[in-house]
Amino acid sequence: MRLVAFALVTLSLAAPSAVTPVELGAGYLTTRHQADGGFAEPGGSSDPTLTAWVVLGLKAAGRDPGGLRRGAASPADYLAGKATRTTSELALRVLALDALGEDVSEHADRLARERRADGRIGPLVNSTIWGVIALRAAGRPAPAASIRYLLRRQLRSGGWSWSPRVAPDSNDTAAAIQALSAAGVRGGATRRGLAYLRTLQNRDGGFALTAGRSSDAQSTAWAIQAFVAAGAGAPAKAVRYLVRLRQPLDSFRYSHRRAITPAWVTATVLPALAGKPFPLE
Repeated sequence: MRLVAFALVTLSLAAPSAVTPVELGAGYLTTRHQADGGFAEPGGSSDPTLTAWVVLGLKAAGRDPGGLRRGAASPADYLAGKATRTTSELALRVLALDALGEDVSEHADRLARERRADGRIGPLVNSTIWGVIALRAAGRPAPAASIRYLLRRQLRSGGWSWSPRVAPDSNDTAAAIQALSAAGVRGGATRRGLAYLRTLQNRDGGFALTAGRSSDAQSTAWAIQAFVAAGAGAPAKAVRYLVRLRQPLDSFRYSHRRAITPAWVTATVLPALAGKPFPLE
């Protein structure tokens, strides 16, 4: 039902041609595919982190991210030749390769070995969040110790932060809600997290990274995914805010004031507009 609801929202906000913002944004992303198989920002070269995000954006939009440009290498081939430097990067790689239909068992094994005695996966709250999401994408159970760690790291405000002893933010809070949902955890922690996110929604409908800041596309997209993952229904004003950020060439602006990293921003917006939280089904 949630996908039908989002289809109705996006169709109602689409151009007269009835092509949805999701389809238009996906079309833009395909233009950023490079001969080496990676994806690049305008004027830049292929980047593995950007490539992983674009793969996820295209998958959420219903596109096959594996074969986009005749004569070009595939994103899977490109990613296979790139090392990951952090636990969060490894988790993102698992998500992207899974979206490409690749065997992620070796990467998931590496990720599982990153779990520490206190439940952390890697050194950070952020890496634990994404570690849980990636393990669930790989068909692995969420480690109970890691879920307990995340529940202990929820702050009194209801939010989560990048790492301990740092202020909460919308992005990590939204991702934590998705991780808990993927692990089958609902209840008070999720409700408090959503309540915290609501404090960061601005009058324009968008969400801010932290209190007092202006809205931006990525914070808004994460928030939408969190509400969908929790079964709460995405705020319609937030969806409209994202659609208003679409540019003439069908990428999305970072905010009303700034148009930066259009490929990355577009890639993170598409799952939200498609009504698909992480891990992608």
